[in-house]
Amino acid sequence: MSTEEHSGLEVVPVRHVGQWVGAVVVLVFIAMVVHTLFSRIPTGLSACVTRAGQRVCHATTKWRFQWNVVGRWLFSSDMLHGVLLTLELTAVAMLIGIVLGVFIAILRLSRNRLLSGPAWVYTWFFRGTPVYVQIFFWFEVGLLYPRLTLGLPFLPVTFVSAPSTIISGITAAILGLGLNEAAYMAEIARAGIISVDEGQVEAATSLGMTRRQSLRLVVLPQAMRVIVPPTGNEVISMLKTTSLAASIGVLELFGRAQNIYASNYEIIGLIITASLWYLFLTTVLSIGQFYLERRFARGALRTQPMTPIQRLRHDVTSLRGLVRHSAVAR
Repeated sequence: MSTEEHSGLEVVPVRHVGQWVGAVVVLVFIAMVVHTLFSRIPTGLSACVTRAGQRVCHATTKWRFQWNVVGRWLFSSDMLHGVLLTLELTAVAMLIGIVLGVFIAILRLSRNRLLSGPAWVYTWFFRGTPVYVQIFFWFEVGLLYPRLTLGLPFLPVTFVSAPSTIISGITAAILGLGLNEAAYMAEIARAGIISVDEGQVEAATSLGMTRRQSLRLVVLPQAMRVIVPPTGNEVISMLKTTSLAASIGVLELFGRAQNIYASNYEIIGLIITASLWYLFLTTVLSIGQFYLERRFARGALRTQPMTPIQRLRHDVTSLRGLVRHSAVAR
């Protein structure tokens, strides 16, 4: 077919009917969600006023999702104290989990079966039982040991002896969350360590480094690229798992919400209030995780992933270029 024959053909763009139908369905669904979130429902009561000698009554309504309750309690002192305690529980439990987890991971990799065996049993036990059960166990440990004693084993020598009531609800929550997290962090750290090529260790040994020096200076810095992403996920998961502490009377964020709605019965509004705080805190942690991953990926990636600000600037620049191209084409 010649060029003249080609020039007479009409170009018809492909019609993506399925995409347009799908887009309409999604928009309708979004509109339905927004409508139900911000809709009002009748309360069954009437508000009456007298106008020009006539009594006029109107049915009163309320927010379906109790947004007025959310606005009243979102920044109240009770909820803010709950947020603070949630952050404290998360930080302390993750500190215990990371430090103990790295130690257990090193023991798991030991050639000595007396070291690797107990480390494997620890991981097996704490990963195999629910963290909810573990929190309750530490809270009720006084039923097994009325007194907690520290001394020389098998000898009548005691350094510290105290009643088991020293394990309060907060302490039981920290022990349950921290010891359980250590089992998962041990596997994360072990996966990061074994991901480093053995040649790196051999090269460090050839330079005269000890096993401890090669682990600290060569292996762990490279393993961090594998360890950081799942550790960030564990921190976010830990923040939400602290809500289990409410079951033993710890007034963290969700515990505060439960304590409040037990007295005023505004259940949905206070659950939404706690959920908004969890969403905010996890968003902040996710942003921190992104920048931390970006830092440790500097030696592995040729091109760093764009930050949210850089991505926004790129989108704005691309939009400006598209507008200029359209103007020139006209």
